[in-house]
Amino acid sequence: MNLAYEDMEVGTTHEVGSHTFTRDEIIQFAEQFDPQPFHVSDAGASASPYGTLIASGWHTCSVMMGLLVRNVLAGSTSMGSPGIDDLRWLKPVHVGDTIRMTNSVLDKRVSTSKPDRGIVSTQWQGFNQHGELVITVRSKALFGLRHPGAAA
Repeated sequence: MNLAYEDMEVGTTHEVGSHTFTRDEIIQFAEQFDPQPFHVSDAGASASPYGTLIASGWHTCSVMMGLLVRNVLAGSTSMGSPGIDDLRWLKPVHVGDTIRMTNSVLDKRVSTSKPDRGIVSTQWQGFNQHGELVITVRSKALFGLRHPGAAA
């Protein structure tokens, strides 16, 4: 068993991974899930305030989730999430942008109703290749305790 509730340290930030957004994947995701003109075609994008094709914010979130699952949560005691507290798309993600993701532990506590698990508050941040913050997500996650009753 890898990562468990006890391993989460408040105040720590970890690099999670990075992803480069290609034109084809931006269009493919958008056609299926967010078919706004600035996500699906160059013509639609040029007529938009963005001027060029950009990734859907939901695409960016999905990529970040994939990085988190593959690089951190696989093999962990993760039990999912009760939801997102805050989500901000701060800058557009363009074709060719590489987004680097970090995850910070903001707070944690053992559940009072289910003491075999803990609730961990985290903040994800995505930075483009220029070091600009393009997305932030604050959420909570549930993790099983390796030793229920031993954690404070």
